[in-house]
Amino acid sequence: MSMDLFRQLLEAQRIAQSDLLKRRGVVGVAIGFRNYKEHVTDQLAMAVLVQQKKPVEALSAEDVVPPDVSGARTDVVEVGRLEALVNPRDRFRPNIPAGVSIGHYKVTAGTLGAIVFDRNTGEPLILSNNHVLANSNDAEIGDAILQPGPTDHGLRPDDAVAKLHRFEMLRFMNSLGTGRTPTTTPPLFPAGGCDIVELFATVGNTLGKISGSSKRLTSVPMPKAQTEAAPVYANRVDAALARPNNPMLFQGAIAEIGRPNGSKLAQLGMEVRKQGRTTGYTEGTVTLMNATVDVSYGEDLQARFIGQVITTPMSQGGDSGALIVERDSLNAVGLLFAGSRRASIFTPMQTVLKVMEVDL
Repeated sequence: MSMDLFRQLLEAQRIAQSDLLKRRGVVGVAIGFRNYKEHVTDQLAMAVLVQQKKPVEALSAEDVVPPDVSGARTDVVEVGRLEALVNPRDRFRPNIPAGVSIGHYKVTAGTLGAIVFDRNTGEPLILSNNHVLANSNDAEIGDAILQPGPTDHGLRPDDAVAKLHRFEMLRFMNSLGTGRTPTTTPPLFPAGGCDIVELFATVGNTLGKISGSSKRLTSVPMPKAQTEAAPVYANRVDAALARPNNPMLFQGAIAEIGRPNGSKLAQLGMEVRKQGRTTGYTEGTVTLMNATVDVSYGEDLQARFIGQVITTPMSQGGDSGALIVERDSLNAVGLLFAGSRRASIFTPMQTVLKVMEVDL
C-alpha cells in the first residue's frame, strides 16, 4: 500500500466518475477498502455505490460496472436509496443540548448539531443542515427555528428559540425553481490546496497502520464533458446557521457525548459516534472517503455532493444535522446529512467550518 496508489485512484475517480454516475442504479463513487464476501480487505479500490446489487444478466451492457476503470479496480457497494435525513423529540428548557430535535417552522424535524462561533464576530450560532434549518433553500433569513421541531409538536411562538441566520444554497440537479440554479462556481478538482494535502496525509497514516448573513453560492460544477448536455452542479455541504434568541438557553455539550473540543480529519476505519433526534446515541465506522454521491430530497429533487465521507449505517430520518464525533475523543469529524439503511453520509468537519466561516 502506498500514497502513489491512492493518488492513482483519485485520478481514476476524477476521470471516470462522470461516466459511472450515468449508469442506471449508480448513486455514487468513492475511494475505500475493497470488500470480499462481506469482509473488508486491506486493498484499496474505487467503490461504485449502487442502490441495489443486481446480477449482470439483469443489466444492460451500458449499465454494467466494469471490473477495472481507468486502470483502477472497482468494487460495487450496495448502499440503498440515499436520502436527506429529515424527521424528532422532547422540548428542552431551560438548557437545550445539542443532539436534539430542532427545525425550521415549515419542516418536520432534524437535529441540532452543535453550538459554533462566528469566525468574524465570535457570536454563538446553531449549526445544522440547510434542509433542517432553511427548508432546502425555501426559507428567508430571520425565519423562526423551533425546538422541538414541528413534527415533535414544536409551535410558534412558544417554541421559537432562534432565527435563521445564513445558509449554504443547495444546488439541485433537476429543479427549475427560482434560486435553485447556481451562477458561477469554482472548479471540481482544484489544483493543490490544503484540503487535498490533508486528505493524502490522513489516508497515508491509515495505510501506514495497515501495512505496519446572506445565501452564499459556492458549490462546484461537474467536469465539462458532463455539463455540456445538462449541467450537474456538485455541492460541498448541506449546512445552515441560526442565531439563538437567548444564547443562555443553549448548552455547548452534545447529549450523551459532551462538549466537542476540536476537529479532526476522518480516516478509513475510524470509529465514530453521534447523538441524533431519532436514533439517539449510535456508533459507526468510516468505510469510504472522497465520495461523490447523489442524494434525494423527496421525490422530485436530487443533489450531487463531492468530498463526502460514508460510514456503516448509524442514522435514520430526523438525525440530519447531528455532529459526527470520533468515538474515543471529543474531536468532531463531520456533519451528518444523509443516509440509507445501508450507510450514513457526513461532510468533513473542516469543510463545514471553512464554508460556513465558524469555529467550534
